[in-house]
Amino acid sequence: MFGISFSELLLVGLVALLVLGPERLPGAARTAGLWVGRLKRSFNAIKQEVEREIGADEIRRQLHNEHILSLEQEARKIFSPTQQQPTPVEPVATQTVDAPAVESAPVQAAPVAATPVAPVAPAAAPVAPAPHDPTLPPRAP
Repeated sequence: MFGISFSELLLVGLVALLVLGPERLPGAARTAGLWVGRLKRSFNAIKQEVEREIGADEIRRQLHNEHILSLEQEARKIFSPTQQQPTPVEPVATQTVDAPAVESAPVQAAPVAATPVAPVAPAAAPVAPAPHDPTLPPRAP
């Protein structure tokens, strides 16, 4: 990692033996080993935490991208020119003629004839524009 070779480690060991002496060197080596182990474990824990966060971010990013793709597909289905949406048919309004109200006497029903009557074709009623037609001028109240 730092480029330390065996000869450099041997030199550090000899200096430690001279400085600490043969009585304290095994305890110092044990303590140094424990500290190195703790550092490795903490670095590994930090590394795993970062990898987990990166993985979670990647999963969030993928879910976000999938959500965007699904919205895009829905928009394509809605706005697709190949798919013809049926146009809603509005009910046809009939024009009524305002006639003056006339009071009349009650009318008696005429007797019904027993002869069959030929069906009569309905008369073509004039088609009135829809009340919300934007091409018409506004109505007076």
